[in-house]
Amino acid sequence: MTLQDWLKSSWLLAHKSSPQEIKGLLSVANRDLADAQVKGISVDACFAHAYNAALQSSLAALAAAGYRVSRGESHHHRAFQSLAYTIGADGDLISKLDKCRKKRNVSDYERAGTVSDQEAGEMIKIAKALLAKVEAWLRKEHSTMLQT
Repeated sequence: MTLQDWLKSSWLLAHKSSPQEIKGLLSVANRDLADAQVKGISVDACFAHAYNAALQSSLAALAAAGYRVSRGESHHHRAFQSLAYTIGADGDLISKLDKCRKKRNVSDYERAGTVSDQEAGEMIKIAKALLAKVEAWLRKEHSTMLQT
């Protein structure tokens, strides 16, 4: 399967991005990573901020590749799955992100206090590494998207 196949299935929409959009998405990712590390916030909030940083990084890669996720059911799932086709992410990273997505859904929508300190720390680590991978991929494959 390819991103073109996803487009045909209406899981993605064709999208013309810009350096301003990419800069904006990356700035949100960086802000949320910083917010995730603020002392005194709840563990759930720490996790949610780090999760959003990973999501914004994924969306930046997808936008640079010429797509955006169709809104609605599974849009976070597809954003993370698309990393295999954009930055060449391996199945282990995508699996970790999917587990984090499920954990975040419970924490955000069902029950407070379900995230451990260890899980929040791991989410920060994943989000930092993903942001670095996306930025390196952008420099290599879509350097014009980093010029503003």
